[in-house]
Amino acid sequence: MASMSAPTNSDWRAFLGRVWSGHCPRCAEGALFASRFRLRQDCAECGLRYRREQGAMTGQMYLSSVVTEIFAALLVLVVFFGTDWSTSTSIAVGLPIVIVFSYWFLPKSMGLWVAIEFMTDIGNREPWIEERLPRS
Repeated sequence: MASMSAPTNSDWRAFLGRVWSGHCPRCAEGALFASRFRLRQDCAECGLRYRREQGAMTGQMYLSSVVTEIFAALLVLVVFFGTDWSTSTSIAVGLPIVIVFSYWFLPKSMGLWVAIEFMTDIGNREPWIEERLPRS
């Protein structure tokens, strides 16, 4: 990113869209993940560091937890008001759905957290967002 000004709404949409599809928020070319649940250290294309320091992904854990809890609460409301299932049937159906959702959302939350940190640090001119040469 050439300019170090605060991101606009279109920048936010672009950055979030890039990480949602598993790509670097800055260049949109580098892969975000080494494997399904393993975030790369940095972008192989532009050098953007995804994991800057120990504990940098703590926010991602909160994001994942909150979104999964909201999903579970909505599922409980749908089952409670939309079906006449017993409690045991509701748990037997709902629990696997929530578990599958949480495993599906975990890498998405990692990527979203990288994008959120990237976007908020642009305006602060943090050194980790400056252009870097790709590793050889």
